[in-house]
Amino acid sequence: MSDTLMFAFCLFDTGALLFLLVYYIITLSDLECDYLNAQQCCSNLNIWILPRIIAHLITVILLSFTGHWWIVLTSLPVTLWLIYEWFSVPKGNMGVYDPTEIYNRGQLKRHMRDCMIGLGYYLIMFFVFLYCMILSMLAGDPRHKEDPSMINDLNP
Repeated sequence: MSDTLMFAFCLFDTGALLFLLVYYIITLSDLECDYLNAQQCCSNLNIWILPRIIAHLITVILLSFTGHWWIVLTSLPVTLWLIYEWFSVPKGNMGVYDPTEIYNRGQLKRHMRDCMIGLGYYLIMFFVFLYCMILSMLAGDPRHKEDPSMINDLNP
């Protein structure tokens, strides 16, 4: 797989995760302002937890197979946090977002903070993937290849 296609896929995946996190923030803000009840909010958010983890893991696995280790290393803390968050759900809870506990001990503010941190991370990674995609497109410039039929204007 060429780097351009791989970075284009990562760019698309990161854009989808950005939209998902904006949806999280809007839904949590609606809960904070009492436009939604806790049951609706938590069920709407818990549906998207596993697709978010899978989308992030696909990007990390794809980057590790193609050997872009510096991006994998920057994605590792977020990957570990998402997996920790998924496996640290107490027994009996509805999911990561639980309607009975979302108002306890500042859980709503913590979830909002985590979404904002994730939004910042994916926004930065979106532009990193865009930059890498542009660089990989320019690396395949046909003018720099050794072709005897090309006229070289710089050498007299």
